[in-house]
Amino acid sequence: MFPSTKKVTREQTKIHNNRLVLKTIYAHGEISRADIARITRLTATTVSGIVAESITKGLVEEVGSIPVARGKPPTLLSMAKDSRQLIGLDLARSEFQGAVMNMRGEQLQQASIAVDEQTGEEALGLVYDLIDTLIVTTEMPLLGIGIAAPGIIDAGNGVVRHAVNFGWYDLPLRQLLNDRYDLPVYVANDNDVAVLAEYTFGEYKSSSDLVVVSAGHGIGAGIVLGGQLFYGHGFGAGEIGHVAVVENGERCMCGNYGCLETISSSRAIVKRAQSIAQANPNSLVHQFVPDLQELKIGAVVQAFEAGDSELQEVIADVGHYLGVALANLVGVLSVPTILVAGSVAQFGQPLLATLREVVAKNSLAALASHTKIEFSSLGRDIVFLGTTALLLSQELGVV
Repeated sequence: MFPSTKKVTREQTKIHNNRLVLKTIYAHGEISRADIARITRLTATTVSGIVAESITKGLVEEVGSIPVARGKPPTLLSMAKDSRQLIGLDLARSEFQGAVMNMRGEQLQQASIAVDEQTGEEALGLVYDLIDTLIVTTEMPLLGIGIAAPGIIDAGNGVVRHAVNFGWYDLPLRQLLNDRYDLPVYVANDNDVAVLAEYTFGEYKSSSDLVVVSAGHGIGAGIVLGGQLFYGHGFGAGEIGHVAVVENGERCMCGNYGCLETISSSRAIVKRAQSIAQANPNSLVHQFVPDLQELKIGAVVQAFEAGDSELQEVIADVGHYLGVALANLVGVLSVPTILVAGSVAQFGQPLLATLREVVAKNSLAALASHTKIEFSSLGRDIVFLGTTALLLSQELGVV
C-alpha cells in the first residue's frame, strides 16, 4: 500500500490540536497549561491559545493554583462540566428512557415513555415525545443527542438497518432527529454504547481491549479492540444473543430456534419462573408478586436470593449457556476482560461463579486464565453514560 501524499490542512491541524488539549484536560481532571504542553508536546503558545478559546466558549475553566516554593504558582484548568448538557436515550424494548446529563456523566433529569408494543411511525413518535419532554428541562446549551437502540445499527450514518421489535428497517434516525431539533445526533447499538460507557467511566476505563456483555431483555456484546469500537462487517459484531445454543430449543423472536436469548435473557428467566410458580403453589415466587402475570425480573431475583430451589436450577442453566457464549468470545477475541451488565447480573455471585467455571471448562486454559470475568460497575446508568461518552467522543474528542 502506497503512503498517502495528501497534505494535512491548517484547519485539520487546528482541530486535532484543539481536541488533544481538551482530551488531556478531561482525562486529568485538573491540570496546568505547562503540563498540558509537556504531555501533548504542543508549544506553550499553541496550548495557551486553545485554552483561551475554550475558556471563552465556556468549555474550560480555571479552578485554582498549585502552591510552589518559588515563582508564580501555575493555574489549574478543568473542564466546565455543567457548561454543556447532553440528552441520552435508551430505546429499550418495553419502554423508552431518556436522561439529561452533564459532561461528566452526571444525571440531571430523567423521563420515560411506555412503548406498549407500538412500532413503525408510532414508535418513532414516542422518540420525539421523549426528546421534547427532556429538552424543556435543559438549562444550558445542548452538546447533542445520543441514541442507544437495539438491532443492527449503521453508526457511521446514524441509520437503524434492522430493529425487528420496532419495525424499523433502514430508518435514517440521525437525519430525522437532526432535521427536527437542529442538533448533532449520534445513533449506536445499545451494546456498543454499554462498552463505550465502561471504556470511558468504568473501572476498566481506557483498557484498549474490552468486552461488555449486556444480558437483559436481549443479549449482546459490545467490543473495544485496540481502543476502538469494533462493529464488524454489516455492523453485527457482538450479536451473540441470536446464536443457537440449545438444540431443538424454543423459537426465538428472530425466527431461529434455541438462541441464547431464549434461555439466558431476563424475559426467558421470567417465563420459566412463571411456569414454576404456576405448577408449584409453594414456590417462593408467590411471596414477592401477587399476580404472576405481573412478574418481573426483580421479583425473580428476590425469590432466588430467598433460596427457591427450582430457581437455583434455572439460574444454573442461565449461567451455563451464557458461560458457553463467553467462552467463545474468549477463544475468538482473547481479550483480558469481559464484563457482564444488564438485569441478569442481579443474580450476583452465584451466577458469576457459574460463568467463570463454564468459561474455564470450555476455552483454552492459557486464554481463560488471562481473562477476567466480572460484573460491570456502572449499574443501571450504563447506557446513559454510554450515550454521554458517544457525544463527548464525536463532538469534542475528549474520550
